[in-house]
Amino acid sequence: MNRFAFKLSSYTLKTLSGFSRARITIQGESNIPEGSVVYCANHFTRIETVFLPHHIHTITGKPIWSLAAGELFDVPVLEGLIRRLGAVSTDAPDRDDLLLKTLLSGEAQWVIFPEGMMVKNKKLVKNGRFVLNDDTGEMRPHTGAAVVALRCAFFRERLRRLKASGAPEFHRLAAELNLSNVDEILEQPTHIVPVNITYYPANPRENILAGIAGLLVKEPSKRVLDELMTEGAMLFTGVDITIRFGPPIDTAPYLHHPFLESLLTVKRRVRPFEDLESRQISRQIAVSLMETYMAQVYGLTTINYDHVMAGILKHYPYKREGIDRYEFACKVYYAITCLVLNRLCHVADHLLHNQIHLLVDDRFKRISDFLALAEKTKVIRMAGTQFFKDQAQFYRISEFHAIRMENPILVMINEVEPVEAAQICLKKIAQKSRRQILERVRSRIVEKMNMDFTADYAAFFRPDESKNKRIGRPLFLNQPPENPGVLLIHGYMAAPEEMKSFARYLHSKGFTVHVPRLKGHGTSPEDLAQTGYDLWMESVEEAFVALRHASGKRVIGGFSTGAGLALEMATRVTDYDAVFAVAPPMRLQDMGSWFVPAINTWNAMVRRVRLKGMTREFVENHPENPHINYRRNPVSGIHQLEKLMDQLAPKLKRIIKPVLVVQSRKDPVVNPKGTERLFHQLGSEIKEYYLFDYDRHGILIGRKVERVYQAIENFIRQWV
Repeated sequence: MNRFAFKLSSYTLKTLSGFSRARITIQGESNIPEGSVVYCANHFTRIETVFLPHHIHTITGKPIWSLAAGELFDVPVLEGLIRRLGAVSTDAPDRDDLLLKTLLSGEAQWVIFPEGMMVKNKKLVKNGRFVLNDDTGEMRPHTGAAVVALRCAFFRERLRRLKASGAPEFHRLAAELNLSNVDEILEQPTHIVPVNITYYPANPRENILAGIAGLLVKEPSKRVLDELMTEGAMLFTGVDITIRFGPPIDTAPYLHHPFLESLLTVKRRVRPFEDLESRQISRQIAVSLMETYMAQVYGLTTINYDHVMAGILKHYPYKREGIDRYEFACKVYYAITCLVLNRLCHVADHLLHNQIHLLVDDRFKRISDFLALAEKTKVIRMAGTQFFKDQAQFYRISEFHAIRMENPILVMINEVEPVEAAQICLKKIAQKSRRQILERVRSRIVEKMNMDFTADYAAFFRPDESKNKRIGRPLFLNQPPENPGVLLIHGYMAAPEEMKSFARYLHSKGFTVHVPRLKGHGTSPEDLAQTGYDLWMESVEEAFVALRHASGKRVIGGFSTGAGLALEMATRVTDYDAVFAVAPPMRLQDMGSWFVPAINTWNAMVRRVRLKGMTREFVENHPENPHINYRRNPVSGIHQLEKLMDQLAPKLKRIIKPVLVVQSRKDPVVNPKGTERLFHQLGSEIKEYYLFDYDRHGILIGRKVERVYQAIENFIRQWV
């Protein structure tokens, strides 16, 4: 191999990868050991033959060569590139000798795809064994990678023993293998490193590569069309690719078989993997090793949204009336939390984030895109908020080179099969009743909100500043399910304690009341300084979904910034009956924050002269309720507040349910003129505006609050 050509081609590939929109994440690189390494990776696309060695080389700095299908070398455009990248044809006559010599010498590490083919259908498991399927029938995975690693380990150990005994065979064998620095080579181990490559989303789509080919080839075959649509999509449409390295498998223990052990010390020439009389025993050992690394390669699958939704859909019980989309979303949400919390498998990074969006507005279109694909490929039929599945599609056999286009949902399900714990989890959750899943989701959300607060309080606690823990704890006051529910949202730099008095009042009147803790609140200002307004919105979303599962009728309300969040929530959901906003700020200037521009100017100036230590990250706060509110206001928090208001203003016209706006005429914080402007921008035909004459901002806490409570209660009762 030409090392210079290898490096030059690597630089070329790195440059070309800049044109790709694929997002590659690498996990477990610390598992890569020193010494002779054979990487065994799953094989779903041809591009893996090129990009996997490139990324391993980037990590290790070592030449990484790979075995590639002989047919690739028949394509002139590809042949030169893949040879320079260290690919060797599986049909090459000197393949086995090259593998052994370069592994032993450390000249290169190798990537070998143990399936011996692309597994387009991802169907690998049958009756608990690894079995491959294509249009020609069933076959077992190849043992080539096992044999390569065992040969390397065997001859290294044999050289070690021959040298110790002083046998002449040592010098002959070392010369045959072209080994120099033998002492250094003999100290190295031989490992197989399992590698899994997972794609999301993995469904074929139109892309630039398929478009160009369409101009050149009038009627491409199913195989060509499949590979252009699938692999072109992975390169040019923004697919997430996760490369995960598993713990290395030491091959030395496999040499302890009595037959191999007997050959390690003999002083004559031996061929343990070629001689007819020993081939059967060697194959048995290789099959055992193959089963080990195959289980690890596919056990490393990175479970993503498609896997979860496909698994839930397959095992969903038959319902004559169809499957309710929201119930399906609840099962997907609950399944993700179970996989993550119980650490049942490796999951994609996007599953580690808050998944409440699945149950609110599906703003990232995770469920919408999946159901659209399922409908397009005739796995389901949509009918409003219900859909009907064709169970036969989960068992229908497509042509090997067409299945990725014709039935990608089945391919997703097949990929989960080797991850047994995930498969069992998805099946159990899919079969739960509607009542069971709604109760489980609500309990999980309430548990999460409490656990989040406990963790944040411990992480950001300041003895001189943090309030008592009860001040910031979320509040859940429940009534029977037939009673209406109210969501109450506290203000900026405050905590659920701010809403407790009003919450108890409403609870005493027969309402279920949920008071969430906005992320970054109820702990310390440092916590708020690191929190974006999108996390405040997620806190509201969690409480709303929990309330949805506890009450049939619902009202959303809040105070100050909480009022803005209540209105923001009302622009994105429809299953509420009314919304009220107490002292909602229309814009930052309406909150008396004239000092913000000055702080911004000061910070910008200081950073410009590289005196970052002089920036003001907090400003002093003089709250009306110092037993609840922070005494320091993070400048970053003010920015987040401004962002929230900016994105809310143009959406107010979307609110068409009844609205009540409450404001104090003498509010020292929120300008009533701004509140009045907000009121007029609301899209609802039924809206009321109440003005009170209190001389404070916090009119839901403290003296003479009964009039406000009664006014809001009367409004609520009109609609629930």
